[in-house]
Amino acid sequence: MEKTCTEVWNNCLQIIKDNIPVQSFKTWFEPISALKLEGNVLTVQVPSLFFYEWLEEHYVGLLRKTVKKQLGEEGRLEYNIVVDQSSNSGSPYTTSMPSSGNGSASKTQSMPVPVAINKDIKNPFIIPGLKKLNVDPQLNTHYTFESYVEGDCNRLARSAGFAVAAKPGATSFNPLMIYGAVGLGKTHLAQAIGNEIRRTLPDKLVIFVSCEKFCQQFVESLKNNTINDFVNFYQAMDVIIMDDVHNFAGKEKTQDIFFHIFNHLHQSGKQIIITSDKPPKDLTGLEERLLSRFKWGLSADLQIPDLETRVAILRKKMYADGIELPTEVVEYVANNIDNNVRELEGAMVSLLAQSTLNRKDIDLSLAKSMLKNFIKNTTKEISMDYIQKLVCEYFEVPVDMVKSATRKREIVQARQISMYLSKSLTKSSLKSIGAFYGGRDHSTVIYACQTVEDLIETDKKFKGYVTDIQKKLKMS
Repeated sequence: MEKTCTEVWNNCLQIIKDNIPVQSFKTWFEPISALKLEGNVLTVQVPSLFFYEWLEEHYVGLLRKTVKKQLGEEGRLEYNIVVDQSSNSGSPYTTSMPSSGNGSASKTQSMPVPVAINKDIKNPFIIPGLKKLNVDPQLNTHYTFESYVEGDCNRLARSAGFAVAAKPGATSFNPLMIYGAVGLGKTHLAQAIGNEIRRTLPDKLVIFVSCEKFCQQFVESLKNNTINDFVNFYQAMDVIIMDDVHNFAGKEKTQDIFFHIFNHLHQSGKQIIITSDKPPKDLTGLEERLLSRFKWGLSADLQIPDLETRVAILRKKMYADGIELPTEVVEYVANNIDNNVRELEGAMVSLLAQSTLNRKDIDLSLAKSMLKNFIKNTTKEISMDYIQKLVCEYFEVPVDMVKSATRKREIVQARQISMYLSKSLTKSSLKSIGAFYGGRDHSTVIYACQTVEDLIETDKKFKGYVTDIQKKLKMS
């Protein structure tokens, strides 16, 4: 019995769900529906052109593998893209778009109808530094997309933020909620969106305000009997960026006033951007009706940056300050400060200050001495020998067999994972790694790393092995 398009797509979704974060699956795959199956071509419908571009840029490899697994080597995926013309134009229409550039298709798009904005505001709420029709947005001009280093840890949030900056209030990401732990760049990204909007759309009224400041202003307006001016001011904004909304917890009256401001802005097609240390479902002390509003758009998380992203952050900081440090020093800092971008930059500032003030070069030993307050353990560094030992213990295989020429499956698996971790966690070159693991050449190391990366994407059990070993290495 032949499978239907829905059955094939549901089978694909089961594989995809096991290989990407839950939030990413909900955001990018749950809105997709299967339309038809003709031979080896599966057609699915996506909500927008942005969806299509995101899937093709970030998940094309995973999609190709899953479709081929269901439909064979000739299997192909095509998209029907819903193009929203406007709220008054009737039902949206679709346009076919082949996957991965295997063909071309004409796309007809219409720009969203802009919302009329009344700039003639009577009795605007006056905040120090803010003037009528010439609003100081309270943005740090150094916080831009150019200075925000992109990595796997923040790609979703950064791309969504860029889409919002291009069309504030006209995407499905309204509100855009950016959440993550302290020091991961929430405020930087939120302000980067505001700065980009002001650069490309200078007529837009943008305001950045922390939750604490908003609460203080509300209390002052109550004392001064200017509550209407307070509300009118914020309702006049085109873009409002509210930082740290978790601080609304327990402040019922302030939540109530923000709820009404939020509703007005959203219904007027204006953009709302909020940041928080937790996703909406984990926030406590906030009214359910306000939390439900936060869930209307996109909630994008910022995760701890990986090693490559941390190195890139440090190099960008060095470039901005016009100072160079040895590669071994940069990689030492990146390897040992791994949970907070703010601490990472703070460590680099300390090094740069010492280098500038003392007018001397910073070497690895001096860096270790200077950064002992930032780095908890500077004595043990991960070596290939230690990685090999831990991997062999995990899979219960002899260490000497990993360096041998045997092709037994369990030995090959241990060897490839060891090479992959050695490449990502040490400063060793591909040639050195190959030599260490039995005198192999660099191409063997490249193949091993690619094999491990492919299996992590498609094999949940294998991904669990690698994750467990990485945790053990981190704890050691």
